[in-house]
Amino acid sequence: MPKKGNIFFIRQPFDEFLEMKYERTTENSVKVTLPVNPLFVNSIGVIRGGIISALADVALFNTVVPDTKGKQTVVTVDLSVTFLKAAKSDFLTAAHIRSRKRAQPYSCRLHEPR
Repeated sequence: MPKKGNIFFIRQPFDEFLEMKYERTTENSVKVTLPVNPLFVNSIGVIRGGIISALADVALFNTVVPDTKGKQTVVTVDLSVTFLKAAKSDFLTAAHIRSRKRAQPYSCRLHEPR
């Protein structure tokens, strides 16, 4: 299981298939980068919303430290995504994940390179 310092990341075959890269930015936040494969793009050249949602989901569950066997200790119960513009870049990054109030413990911001 990959780790940086004493904090582990949860790697799963799906994430590896998508070639996601992980970086811990603080104890409570991670940055996950996804290289965009042509299969992820729809007929009008925009990255599919399901791919973007999957990136957010992977980043969010990697914010929580796994158990001693490297297994995730949380699952997504509700995921809401608001798309502000079409994504058309070669890679996407999920970042700025942070702990919030108990009713909404995590949030995620996705962005394209400028």
